[in-house]
Amino acid sequence: MPTRGEAYLLPMSTAAAYAPGRVELLGNHTDYNQGLVLAAAIDRGLTVSGRSRADATAVLASAALGRRVEVPLDAVLEQLDDAWASYSLGVVRELQAAGFAPGGFEAEIAGELPPGGGLSSSAALEVATALFLAKLHGWDLAPMALAKLCHRAENEFVGVQSGLLDQATSVFGREGHAVFLDCRSEEIRLVPFPPDLALIIAPSGEPHALVAGEYNARRAECTAAAAVLGVASLRDITPEELRRRGDALPDILRRRALHVAEENARVAEAVAAMERGDAEAFGALMFASHESSRRNFENSTPALDRLVERARPLPGVLGARLTGGGFGGSILVLAAADRADEVAQELRNASGHAGGGGSAPFLTVPSDGAR
Repeated sequence: MPTRGEAYLLPMSTAAAYAPGRVELLGNHTDYNQGLVLAAAIDRGLTVSGRSRADATAVLASAALGRRVEVPLDAVLEQLDDAWASYSLGVVRELQAAGFAPGGFEAEIAGELPPGGGLSSSAALEVATALFLAKLHGWDLAPMALAKLCHRAENEFVGVQSGLLDQATSVFGREGHAVFLDCRSEEIRLVPFPPDLALIIAPSGEPHALVAGEYNARRAECTAAAAVLGVASLRDITPEELRRRGDALPDILRRRALHVAEENARVAEAVAAMERGDAEAFGALMFASHESSRRNFENSTPALDRLVERARPLPGVLGARLTGGGFGGSILVLAAADRADEVAQELRNASGHAGGGGSAPFLTVPSDGAR
């Protein structure tokens, strides 16, 4: 039975849930440093649908991958050969740890969110799985509790030491709004996204794999920098203070810390710019963020850099940067809405996708969260 104050809804024998991917507008690697993030849910996502089973087995299938995994619920283990399934199984494990007891189920995973694109397909899968199981069993999960449970699944089961950005954005997204998240206070604020602006996602052709170790290495470097500086997290140091005290850090840690400190400042400035309708200032902050990712945090790649430089001079482009963890994936371009189709087509031509396709640049809009 549900515990810790959770309430029953009506259990169902079949269920379906959808969760969107997200774009990180600004706030690169700030979330696990208790910092500030500005993101948006997008109009592409994943659906988990299926039914309950009489036995104590979890069955996950993906027609797109042509794979099917069966795992006994009393021995939920990470799937080394089917890593995609581990995100859903991590949610099962965290539900069990929270006092819930998922029964047997089988679920099909489908959608138009490409894995490795930097659009947080992993968080979308986690959130959709959690909502699917909640609906199937009649559990009522509060939105932030849901986001944090899915975040724990990624940290503790899958092993990616990411922050709360991805899951929170997938849960709290709203059409026509960006999601501001203070990762220390867990404040969520919806910021209206100007209707005369458009977002374009341009894949680099290099899938990122956060479990490969680079992401966790950056988190360890940030923790080490905070320890040397004597602060609880890099949220507690300003760019100005870091410039005064930076000599206490080895160069690599100083650059990692400078990226995070300046990125927090960029998020605060970007929210203010969006609220006053200053699109040029917002775009300039995006360009500055990418340059810091390239030079200080070193989580960009030559392919991502080329896309940003290709977008920069195009008429109507206001800003561009990598989105998500980096090390591959996609860039996000901010453009005037009346030039967005032309910008997207230019990027398709430049990337060899003039005819379209799943990895071609595409327009997106801030969209509703999981449901």
